[in-house]
Amino acid sequence: MTITRFAPSPNGPLHLGHAFSAIASHDRAMRDSGEFLLRIEDIDGARSRPELADEFRADLAWLGLACREVPAQSQRIASYRAAADNLRAMGLLYPCTCTRAEIAAAAHTQGPDGPIYPGTCLRRGARPNTEAAWRLDIEQAAILAGPLEWTDERRGVQQARPEMFGDVVLWRKDAPASYHLAATLDDAADGVTHVTRGVDLFHASHIHRLLQHLLGLPVPTWHHHPVLVESDGRKLAKRRDAPAIADRRRAGEDGRAVAAEVRSALFDTGISQSDALTLQP
Repeated sequence: MTITRFAPSPNGPLHLGHAFSAIASHDRAMRDSGEFLLRIEDIDGARSRPELADEFRADLAWLGLACREVPAQSQRIASYRAAADNLRAMGLLYPCTCTRAEIAAAAHTQGPDGPIYPGTCLRRGARPNTEAAWRLDIEQAAILAGPLEWTDERRGVQQARPEMFGDVVLWRKDAPASYHLAATLDDAADGVTHVTRGVDLFHASHIHRLLQHLLGLPVPTWHHHPVLVESDGRKLAKRRDAPAIADRRRAGEDGRAVAAEVRSALFDTGISQSDALTLQP
């Protein structure tokens, strides 16, 4: 059975870009008479606002998207810790106390997430302490894993290239786990068969495929859909105060009509190679 998920973080209201992603995920599951899940990713420290989860549920219902809610990330911390301990026991994690400024000053290349960590703490043999994050030794992990592939429904078979990220953080100083570790473990625990998310996360799947191999997790199929952008080409984002769909819901708009407009746009982009779409709010 096809199982997809929508996994918003409660650090701001949902906007039309979120609706676009939720509908893409919901409809991908429904196409195969599958199941659509809602998972709240609420481990982003003080930025998480628990009251927004109820808004998210109301927004999905307004759009006409039936879902089954699974445990939020805050209820899964023990599984993240166990996975990190496993990787640490394999000799694949090392502590890092570098600041962002230090990394930016020392880095010579850029990766999908920003400056690639130059391995400072790995070379100097930093010792664990409460201020340390834990990074994946990507070179050793890649040697252990060997060649890996993963499949995206829009782009076909991909050769995994996790080295483009460098030594990513998997256990954070300010939160229990990084997005890479938590999302990979959650999708496996929830039985997600098709990881449906925006194309802006396409490169993250290279790291997630490696983690699945290292941790003995099932390998899903990915579907990276286009993202909604503003008229200037920038992705719709909470930090730029993209209009909240909750405001449209409370104003009495027809949510199913909004969903129908989004579906029309999804159909248009689904038959093209476009990775970005401008849709008027």
